[in-house]
Amino acid sequence: MSTATAVHAPQQTIAARTQGLTKAYGSGETRVVALDSVDVTVSRGEFVAIMGPSGSGKSTLMHCMAGLDNASTGQIWISDTEITALKDKRLTQLRRDKIGFVFQAFNLLPTLTALENITLPMDIAGAKPDQAWADQVIDTVGLRERLKHRPSELSGGQQQRVACARALASRPEIIFADEPTGNLDSRAGAEVLAFLRKSVSELGQTIVMVTHDPVAASYADRVVFLADGRVVDELLDPTADSVLDRMRKFDGAGRKS
Repeated sequence: MSTATAVHAPQQTIAARTQGLTKAYGSGETRVVALDSVDVTVSRGEFVAIMGPSGSGKSTLMHCMAGLDNASTGQIWISDTEITALKDKRLTQLRRDKIGFVFQAFNLLPTLTALENITLPMDIAGAKPDQAWADQVIDTVGLRERLKHRPSELSGGQQQRVACARALASRPEIIFADEPTGNLDSRAGAEVLAFLRKSVSELGQTIVMVTHDPVAASYADRVVFLADGRVVDELLDPTADSVLDRMRKFDGAGRKS
C-alpha cells in the first residue's frame, strides 16, 4: 500500500505528504468529519488526481495540503517542511514561495496583460523571475504571441493556460489545481490538461489536481479515490475508462450499503 511507502520513501523524493490528517467541523452532535485519518504521499515530478463523490473530502484534502485550511489533527509536509507546525506568517511565506495554485475560476486581473498576470505573484513579492525558466514556461503554454493581450481578448482555454503559467512561473515545489477545467468546454479543457501533463513530463513540475472528470483524471500518473473522508483506493496509469469503471464500483457499493 502507498501508506507504507509514505512512511519509508526517501525524504528528497517527496513533494507533499499527509499523515493521520483529520479535518472536522463543528462539535458534539453537529460535528462533521470531512477527512478521517488520511495518509497521502505525492512524489516529486508526479501528477496526482484526487477524485470522489460530492462530500468525499477531496477539496478539503487539497485545501489542507496547500495550507489554505487548518488540519484538526495529523501532520502535513511540503517537501521537508511540516506546515502544520508553522505560524501564520511563515505559512503565508511558504505558500508564496513553494506552492502554486490553479483554480476553476481563472482569477486573472482584467487590466493586466497575459504576461503581467503571469509575473504578478513575483512582482508582488519583489522577486526577479528566472528569465530562462519563464521563457520555457511561456513556450510550453504556447501563448507567446498572446502575451500582450488582456484576459478579455483571450479564450477561456487561453485564460486558464495563463493561470497555469502564473502558477508555474515562480518554480514552486508543487502546484494544486482545483477543478481547473470546470469552466471550460471539452476542447479548451483538453488544451489545459495537455499543458499540465507537459509541465510534469517536460518541466518536472509536481501537480495535485482535484477533479470529478474521468477524462481529466486520465492525464495524471495516479488517481487517489476518496469516500466519506477516507482514501479508499488508488489507480496507476489511469485511462478514462479505467477511472470510470472504478468509480462505478464505488457507486455500486454505496447503493448496496
